[in-house]
Amino acid sequence: MTAHPRQPRIVLFGLGGTIAMAPVAGGGVAPALSPSDLVAAVPGLAESGIAVEVVDFRRLPGASLDFADVHALSVAVDGAFAAGADGVVVAQGTDTLEETAYLLDLWHAGPRPVVVTGAMRNPTAAGHDGPANLLAALRVAADPGVAGLGVLVVLADEIHPARRVRKTHSTSVGAFTSPNGGPLGYLVGGRPCVLHRPEGRFVLPRPADPPTARVGLVTVTLGDRGELLHGAEDRLDGLVVAGMGVGHVPERLVGRLHEIGGRIPVVLASRTGAGPVLTDTYAFPGSERDLLARGLVPAGFCDPVRARLLLCAALAAGADRATVAGAFAAAGGYTAPDSWPWA
Repeated sequence: MTAHPRQPRIVLFGLGGTIAMAPVAGGGVAPALSPSDLVAAVPGLAESGIAVEVVDFRRLPGASLDFADVHALSVAVDGAFAAGADGVVVAQGTDTLEETAYLLDLWHAGPRPVVVTGAMRNPTAAGHDGPANLLAALRVAADPGVAGLGVLVVLADEIHPARRVRKTHSTSVGAFTSPNGGPLGYLVGGRPCVLHRPEGRFVLPRPADPPTARVGLVTVTLGDRGELLHGAEDRLDGLVVAGMGVGHVPERLVGRLHEIGGRIPVVLASRTGAGPVLTDTYAFPGSERDLLARGLVPAGFCDPVRARLLLCAALAAGADRATVAGAFAAAGGYTAPDSWPWA
């Protein structure tokens, strides 16, 4: 008697977003479709051999998601795996997709895949990309070959790591890219093909409650006089500064950043969108050497948005200044992944 392979069991969490939008009175679209509606609209899913269970988790635009939503989602994902799921897919709005994926990745310690996807065109538009992205995400989540890669982002038949992917266009169906290293692989003929695997994983303890640390993000610009920095150390628990180039700020901001860094952790990232913050090249006032000597923490390859999330999660895990610095050293690429402060 021939044994038939077991169907992979994937749990789909619907959070809303463009992929789940429908017309509303007065014009425009808003989140309305359930994950069951999304699954019903996917051609070829019945022939894929994937068993899909749906959870109608949220019906929100991506911009309205919060730390509490992602924390609850992370807990629910662990519950799905505890109940025997082989993989999880999250369908959500693309406005915050890179942030949700990265925070989930920091809290996802197991080997089974979590895949985040969405759509750039809503279901009323010609060329709606939601069904194709959802089918691709389900196929990746069901593939044993992606085990151990952490949280992945799948759109436009590309497989990206949560720790690198960014939304780099406001409307293009190819909006999601990984500027530092490119995608991990692609779907070819409907089959996931992973071409390379990132070294190490960066996982930290998920707090019992959603993170409450107030971490600000300030982008430095030409002629900046630091208006947004006034009183930052009294209002915030941490600060990310998106500096120019490899980590530079106007000389007039140096003293203020030094003062803030004496009270709360200040992380120095680059506003460029790709490439690292340097540590030992330039030596003028406001250069990376100057700022790091004054106690700022270099973000390395962590872009400003991701640096803010890492600082939030590290503070929620009880990290002190030395631990924060160690986390960014590993995640930013200055040290080996095994120097990550948490097991």
